[in-house]
Amino acid sequence: MNKTNVDDMLIEMITPKVKEIEERFSQGKGLSQDDINTLLLKSQYNHINHLDLKLNEVTDSVIALENKFDGKFSKLEGKFTALEGKFTLLAEQVEHSIQKSLNKNMVLLIIVMGGFVTLSKIIDKF
Repeated sequence: MNKTNVDDMLIEMITPKVKEIEERFSQGKGLSQDDINTLLLKSQYNHINHLDLKLNEVTDSVIALENKFDGKFSKLEGKFTALEGKFTLLAEQVEHSIQKSLNKNMVLLIIVMGGFVTLSKIIDKF
Protein backbone atom coordinates (compact mmCIF):
# COMPACT_ATOMS: atom_id res chain seq x y z
CA MET A 1 0.00 0.00 0.00
CA ASN A 2 1.40 3.37 -1.01
CA LYS A 3 1.63 5.82 1.82
CA THR A 4 0.56 9.37 1.17
CA ASN A 5 1.90 12.46 2.86
CA VAL A 6 -1.18 12.52 5.08
CA ASP A 7 -0.58 8.92 6.09
CA ASP A 8 3.08 9.54 6.80
CA MET A 9 2.76 12.65 8.89
CA LEU A 10 -0.67 13.29 10.34
CA ILE A 11 -2.06 9.84 11.04
CA GLU A 12 1.12 8.78 12.77
CA MET A 13 0.91 11.95 14.88
CA ILE A 14 -2.64 11.27 16.09
CA THR A 15 -2.41 7.45 16.42
CA PRO A 16 -1.38 7.50 20.12
CA LYS A 17 -4.21 9.90 20.93
CA VAL A 18 -6.71 7.74 18.99
CA LYS A 19 -5.63 4.63 20.92
CA GLU A 20 -6.08 6.51 24.19
CA ILE A 21 -9.58 7.65 23.12
CA GLU A 22 -10.54 4.12 22.05
CA GLU A 23 -9.44 2.75 25.44
CA ARG A 24 -11.47 5.36 27.35
CA PHE A 25 -14.50 4.75 25.14
CA SER A 26 -14.26 0.95 25.61
CA GLN A 27 -14.26 1.56 29.38
CA GLY A 28 -17.56 3.39 29.01
CA LYS A 29 -16.18 6.86 29.62
CA GLY A 30 -17.56 9.81 27.68
CA LEU A 31 -15.75 11.63 24.90
CA SER A 32 -14.77 15.27 24.97
CA GLN A 33 -15.11 17.57 21.99
CA ASP A 34 -11.34 17.25 21.41
CA ASP A 35 -11.70 13.45 21.38
CA ILE A 36 -14.50 13.65 18.82
CA ASN A 37 -12.47 16.09 16.68
CA THR A 38 -9.46 13.76 16.80
CA LEU A 39 -11.59 10.79 15.68
CA LEU A 40 -13.11 12.91 12.91
CA LEU A 41 -9.61 13.89 11.78
CA LYS A 42 -8.57 10.24 11.66
CA SER A 43 -11.68 9.41 9.66
CA GLN A 44 -10.97 12.24 7.21
CA TYR A 45 -7.32 11.22 6.85
CA ASN A 46 -8.41 7.65 6.10
CA HIS A 47 -10.87 8.98 3.56
CA ILE A 48 -8.17 11.09 1.92
CA ASN A 49 -5.88 8.05 1.75
CA HIS A 50 -8.65 5.99 0.19
CA LEU A 51 -9.30 8.69 -2.42
CA ASP A 52 -5.58 8.97 -3.10
CA LEU A 53 -5.37 5.23 -3.75
CA LYS A 54 -8.38 5.37 -6.05
CA LEU A 55 -6.84 8.32 -7.90
CA ASN A 56 -3.68 6.26 -8.41
CA GLU A 57 -5.78 3.40 -9.80
CA VAL A 58 -7.62 5.74 -12.16
CA THR A 59 -4.35 7.31 -13.28
CA ASP A 60 -2.89 3.88 -13.99
CA SER A 61 -6.02 2.92 -15.95
CA VAL A 62 -5.86 6.10 -18.02
CA ILE A 63 -2.18 5.51 -18.80
CA ALA A 64 -2.92 1.91 -19.82
CA LEU A 65 -5.80 3.10 -21.98
CA GLU A 66 -3.63 5.74 -23.64
CA ASN A 67 -0.97 3.13 -24.41
CA LYS A 68 -3.60 0.78 -25.82
CA PHE A 69 -5.03 3.45 -28.10
CA ASP A 70 -1.64 4.85 -29.12
CA GLY A 71 -0.78 1.53 -30.77
CA LYS A 72 -4.14 1.27 -32.48
CA PHE A 73 -4.02 4.87 -33.69
CA SER A 74 -0.52 4.32 -35.07
CA LYS A 75 -1.78 1.32 -37.06
CA LEU A 76 -4.78 3.32 -38.24
CA GLU A 77 -2.54 6.21 -39.26
CA GLY A 78 -0.45 3.77 -41.32
CA LYS A 79 -3.58 2.49 -43.05
CA PHE A 80 -4.69 6.03 -43.86
CA THR A 81 -1.26 6.83 -45.27
CA ALA A 82 -1.44 3.76 -47.50
CA LEU A 83 -4.98 4.69 -48.54
CA GLU A 84 -3.86 8.24 -49.29
CA GLY A 85 -1.15 6.83 -51.58
CA LYS A 86 -3.75 4.73 -53.42
CA PHE A 87 -6.04 7.74 -53.85
CA THR A 88 -3.14 9.80 -55.18
CA LEU A 89 -2.34 7.08 -57.71
CA LEU A 90 -6.02 6.77 -58.65
CA ALA A 91 -6.31 10.54 -59.05
CA GLU A 92 -3.27 10.55 -61.33
CA GLN A 93 -4.74 7.72 -63.40
CA VAL A 94 -8.11 9.48 -63.67
CA GLU A 95 -6.38 12.73 -64.62
CA HIS A 96 -4.36 10.89 -67.26
CA SER A 97 -7.53 9.22 -68.63
CA ILE A 98 -9.37 12.55 -68.76
CA GLN A 99 -6.43 14.21 -70.53
CA LYS A 100 -6.26 11.32 -73.00
CA SER A 101 -10.00 11.60 -73.68
CA LEU A 102 -9.77 15.35 -74.14
CA ASN A 103 -6.91 14.92 -76.60
CA LYS A 104 -8.88 12.34 -78.59
CA ASN A 105 -11.95 14.59 -78.62
CA MET A 106 -9.87 17.59 -79.74
CA VAL A 107 -8.32 15.57 -82.59
CA LEU A 108 -11.75 14.31 -83.60
CA LEU A 109 -13.17 17.84 -83.46
CA ILE A 110 -10.33 19.20 -85.60
CA ILE A 111 -10.81 16.39 -88.12
CA VAL A 112 -14.58 16.96 -88.26
CA MET A 113 -14.14 20.74 -88.58
CA GLY A 114 -11.46 20.24 -91.23
CA GLY A 115 -13.78 17.91 -93.09
CA PHE A 116 -16.63 20.39 -92.76
CA VAL A 117 -14.47 23.27 -94.04
CA THR A 118 -13.19 21.09 -96.91
CA LEU A 119 -16.71 19.92 -97.77
CA SER A 120 -18.02 23.50 -97.67
CA LYS A 121 -15.17 24.63 -99.99
CA ILE A 122 -15.95 21.80 -102.39
CA ILE A 123 -19.66 22.67 -102.34
CA ASP A 124 -18.72 26.33 -102.82
CA LYS A 125 -16.72 25.57 -106.04
CA PHE A 126 -19.64 23.79 -107.72
